[in-house]
Amino acid sequence: MTDHRTNSAAGPPSAFGSDLHLELRGSGLRAGLTHALREAVRTGRLAPGTRLPASRSLAADLGVSRNTVTEAYAELVAEGRLTARQGSGTRVADRPGQPRGAAPAASRATPARPLPRPRPRYGLQPGAPNLADFPRTQWLAAARRALTAAPHDALGYGDARGRVELRTALADYLARARGVYAEPERVVVCSGFHHGLMLMARALRARRVPAVAVEAYGLDIYRDLLTDAGLRTPPLAVDEHGVRTDDLARLRGVGAVLMTPAHQYPTGVALRPDRRTAAVDWARAGGGLILEDDYDGEFRYDRQPVGALQGLDPERVVYFGSASKSLAPGVRLGWMVLPEDLVPEIVAAKGYGDYMSSALEQLTLAEFITSGGYDRHVRSMRLRYRRRRDELVAALARRAPDVHVTGMAAGLQAVLELPPGTERSTVEAAARHGLAISGLTEFRYETADPGGQLPERDALVVNYAAPSQSAWAGALDALCEVLP
Repeated sequence: MTDHRTNSAAGPPSAFGSDLHLELRGSGLRAGLTHALREAVRTGRLAPGTRLPASRSLAADLGVSRNTVTEAYAELVAEGRLTARQGSGTRVADRPGQPRGAAPAASRATPARPLPRPRPRYGLQPGAPNLADFPRTQWLAAARRALTAAPHDALGYGDARGRVELRTALADYLARARGVYAEPERVVVCSGFHHGLMLMARALRARRVPAVAVEAYGLDIYRDLLTDAGLRTPPLAVDEHGVRTDDLARLRGVGAVLMTPAHQYPTGVALRPDRRTAAVDWARAGGGLILEDDYDGEFRYDRQPVGALQGLDPERVVYFGSASKSLAPGVRLGWMVLPEDLVPEIVAAKGYGDYMSSALEQLTLAEFITSGGYDRHVRSMRLRYRRRRDELVAALARRAPDVHVTGMAAGLQAVLELPPGTERSTVEAAARHGLAISGLTEFRYETADPGGQLPERDALVVNYAAPSQSAWAGALDALCEVLP
């Protein structure tokens, strides 16, 4: 094999145009280039419509003469593989029956796969805010200000805890808005709650903690994360007053408990004050930890704000928050406020994986918070989500008066209680109407029933926040159509 890409007359590589990887093989420069281009087009690596570099740029990049490139282009134009038009440059020609970006049929031969199910027309599944209302303009302005003011070292690897600008902004905001005792030195930035819990699980295993108690209703992905880390996950029953924290004392080997005290997920109840106190007393008595997931604490409607449990004992509670509900999951930023002795362990655990979230996103969020944009956005969305919730309740009162709605004083979802034995059929009927919705059973911990204290409940968990404004009326109508 001979590579003929050296030509002293060609000059240095071009600083203009787009890059194109080609390997010139054979005994002649033009023949080698023509063959390489032909194969790239034939195999689909260069898709129909792809614009090729200008002849001068490609010649400089490959170390060949410009005439060699123009002659190769001309030959392939004559073959119908390329097109050349004034002002449009040289492009890969379209071929009948082959869409842009598709490889030739021979290279795409794969076993037949079942067709995917049709995408639901509407979605009321819990877990996401209204993505259409992300504050794009304000976020972009904050990003510009943050990047303009950022020191050069902000673009380096930096502190594993996260940028100090964001940790400082979060400490101030959480203390003011959520009652969290926070110092920048105790804050660790992560990529969201899932990432933070993964770091926490690693630290607990290093401490030889055998088990983490979890709420009997919650997301199985988090239970699985703890189980995969080698931790047992005994469940605690949940009732109309929240998780039964008095039961912690009877569980053997439990060194931590994962809770959503401000707004239990997904039932929506707030943890009663005496149960909050019982959880903290348990942690103090046995050296345990409370892992507090404050996933949507900013959104409350008919009640006074429920402060973070962490404020009762910052040395026994690990506070988790994120931008997933207040802004959007795609921002990929979360935070942990840690007991002082846990900070080195979490930082060490973070060093094994995702050492540091994007510095640019951190700086932007810090600017968004300190400029007041975050508060304004949260307050605006609080009003919109409350309006949505009221519209849901009013529609149900008119069209499904026997359906009882709970868990709606805060957050982004409500629970619709159904007649016994009707949850599954209602979810299936919704799917036939193009409506994706979740039953409460989906969130029930099935591996154990703590003392027979988990009566079966037929219900739907309805996310009234997520649909866009244009889809909301249709989604609400579809929901009312399928309710028993």
